[in-house]
Amino acid sequence: MTKIDPTWLEAFDKELLHLFAIEHRDAGMDEYLLRCYADLPPRDAALAFGSDYDLERDDALWPRPRVPV
Repeated sequence: MTKIDPTWLEAFDKELLHLFAIEHRDAGMDEYLLRCYADLPPRDAALAFGSDYDLERDDALWPRPRVPV
């Protein structure tokens, strides 16, 4: 059984938090499910997981304010 790389998992959780306001534990992901996405870069994995499970994007619910340039 392959262990999940802790660096990847930390980056994956950061992406999930940024995109969907959850972490993998909040989503109920176990090691088996994490391994299904672990071959992808963390952002791509978070987006794929969100798409597979119809998660609402955080920015879709609460749009971020525009920063003047």
